[in-house]
Amino acid sequence: MDVLKAGKGRVLRHFIAMPFIWMPIFPIILLDIFTEIYHHICFPLYRLKKVKRSSYIKIDRYKLKYLSPVQKIECMYCGYVSGMLHYASEIVTRTEQYWCGIQHKKTKDFQLKPYQKTFTKYGDKKEFEKRYKD
Repeated sequence: MDVLKAGKGRVLRHFIAMPFIWMPIFPIILLDIFTEIYHHICFPLYRLKKVKRSSYIKIDRYKLKYLSPVQKIECMYCGYVSGMLHYASEIVTRTEQYWCGIQHKKTKDFQLKPYQKTFTKYGDKKEFEKRYKD
């Protein structure tokens, strides 16, 4: 949200938070670069289908005429950062499925992701050896 139009009580909070919101941009750009290098070199080696970047990173809200220039920049930032993290997560997910199809040990606070339900059960040595036998 545009700090200048945030409303009386929120302007200061938004102004204080702004550097912390923008701070991750450089590490995320580095993550993006290294993720792309990994994705384009390793996925063909693993014979994995590449992840379609445009399915995750969408920067289109800047076209909305009712947004101020600052809001458009903020929307571009969120579209890139949020999309990039989802994109990288999908690449990691497919890598995990390829390399390590073992469920994590069940604990009260940990939720299996839907794709992990097809993994071998934690501690099932026979199933693991059967699945990953060369």
